[in-house]
Amino acid sequence: MRLILPVLTVIAALVAIWYAAAVPMNIKGVLVEAERAGAVVTPETPAARRDMSALVLVATNSFAIPATWAQDRPRLPAPHQVAIELWETTVEKKITSKRSLVFHGWVTLSATMLGFLIGSAAGVLLAIGILYNRAMDLSVMPWAIASQTIPILAIAPMIIVVLNSVGVQGLLPKAMISAYLSFFPVVVGMVKGLRSPDAMQTDLLRTYNASPAQSLWVLRLPASLPYLFTSLKVAVAASLVGAIVGELPTGAVAGLGARLLAGSYYGQTIQIWSALFGAAILAALLVGLIGVIQRVTLSRMGLSQ
Repeated sequence: MRLILPVLTVIAALVAIWYAAAVPMNIKGVLVEAERAGAVVTPETPAARRDMSALVLVATNSFAIPATWAQDRPRLPAPHQVAIELWETTVEKKITSKRSLVFHGWVTLSATMLGFLIGSAAGVLLAIGILYNRAMDLSVMPWAIASQTIPILAIAPMIIVVLNSVGVQGLLPKAMISAYLSFFPVVVGMVKGLRSPDAMQTDLLRTYNASPAQSLWVLRLPASLPYLFTSLKVAVAASLVGAIVGELPTGAVAGLGARLLAGSYYGQTIQIWSALFGAAILAALLVGLIGVIQRVTLSRMGLSQ
């Protein structure tokens, strides 16, 4: 209860701020609709309202506040509107329907997991290479750091165009963008973890005449697992972002990115926010799954968390 109450307090505060922010964001649209319905609006002319602050409009037209939380196409949807949209698109729609958020989430999840596996495997292999090869340490690591300075929105269309030119379409281009974002945290975490054993432990293995492979398997890999799982949590969230970004330049018709695009094209802000919350929930579930695997694995190894 001591943990739940602070969390609920923070959530309640955020929801209250959200409701409050929706009022000035939506007030001008509500006043336009009210004027068309014959209501008395202050000031009377649209030109005068256009130059006025949204907070002043709220203060002079307080009757319109409830309507700011019930617009069909608000600038900022109210929390209950997003919750209703989430319920309708996850529970009330068949998961095979293209209007189902579960269907679109599964499409994005497929690319996310494939990219996450590719990126994680590449990150682990690169970390091992950096550990044992001085040349890779001096060349690959700086390249990996520099690669993350390139905005993903700039490189995603390039990856998709290049892969399409060689006949690679569908899931793999999105997975490659996910892998691009997810491999870097794994590389950094694994390098730190593989180098975490102290000199006394490595010296002990040398006295036993252990080979580099034996040292890696017996000492360095087990020692790196806490670092690996921490980096995997970051990597899986980055992989999801990569999958969504990969759907944007392709004009995809399925996936959370496609829901964002469709909502943007048709001004369906409630749909956009529900897709964003769907992505956040999916990321939380993936990170939580890795956390469960982490606790089970480290518990079996006798490592406390």
